[in-house]
Amino acid sequence: MSSSSSLAAAFFRRRNSWKPLEIGFWIASVGVAFLLPAQQLLLSEIAILALFAVSLDLIVGYVGILSLGHAAFFGVGAYAAGLYALHVSPEPLTGLLAAGLLAGVLGFLTSFLVLRGSDLTRLMTTFGVSMLLAEAANQAAWLTGGADGLSGIVIDPIAGLFEFDLWGRTGYLYSLGVLFLLMLAARRLVHSPFGLSLKAIKRNPRRAAMLGIGANRRIVAIYTISALYAGMAGGLLAQTTSFVSPDVLAFHRSADVLLVLVLGGVGYLYGGIVGAVVFTLLRAWLSVVTPQYWMFWIGLILVGLVLIGRDRLNLRFLFRRLRPASRAAELAREQA
Repeated sequence: MSSSSSLAAAFFRRRNSWKPLEIGFWIASVGVAFLLPAQQLLLSEIAILALFAVSLDLIVGYVGILSLGHAAFFGVGAYAAGLYALHVSPEPLTGLLAAGLLAGVLGFLTSFLVLRGSDLTRLMTTFGVSMLLAEAANQAAWLTGGADGLSGIVIDPIAGLFEFDLWGRTGYLYSLGVLFLLMLAARRLVHSPFGLSLKAIKRNPRRAAMLGIGANRRIVAIYTISALYAGMAGGLLAQTTSFVSPDVLAFHRSADVLLVLVLGGVGYLYGGIVGAVVFTLLRAWLSVVTPQYWMFWIGLILVGLVLIGRDRLNLRFLFRRLRPASRAAELAREQA
């Protein structure tokens, strides 16, 4: 093996290596299932929203494609999982796979629309696809239940052993397990040569093309994978709640997941997870403290993030800001 190949292999091994903070995060995620037994339903909601946010981060953070209609894939996955359980089989794992595959097919078909035009065109295209599907779900009452939604969904125990309970513990651990496995795959993907080529396309598409990196095929591939992830998040929602309504295709789903990414950070997978935790906990707390105005406070926090800047919230930045002040104080004491 040549020296350049050895260096490249070492580089990718280093990027794929697990950090202590990552390991601690996943251990803590399992631990809260036992430390907070009364909050399992909220934890399950966080895990599903985190997977949805990770799916959006794959296209926003790595190729710079903004979407106002990512709920289209989330909703298709939710309906697919619900219909699969009602008409094919209540087995959860195959139903979740069917949800992801159907959403992935939709992502592949619509990815060619995303290739056309600028960012504004992409925003309108993704928004339009989502609205079309939302109206189709509302009108096709014979299939989707219309405005009443799909009810009566029954999901078998996972692997015939772990039954879904009313308290949500099985649902949370199931959602967390799916999130963990898909995060493993996403980590591997973005830290691979393919992931680096996506970053090159995001930074400078023309220069990437000059280097022989074909943008269109890579955009189609990552958009399809992103749709598959979003569909599996929707499938998890359908399976853990045993209900699907047109709300899964509503615009606020796409807006919320964009807000989650802004709160957590774009372009490093865990930002979606952190943002989901922050957003869900803030929403739960503010909706109790100020039920009518909780969105106002979240909007205020968002404006504060924009004005202050995310970097200024970094501890390393604060340390650098405080260090000159501490040195000045030491000089003042010495002169005194």
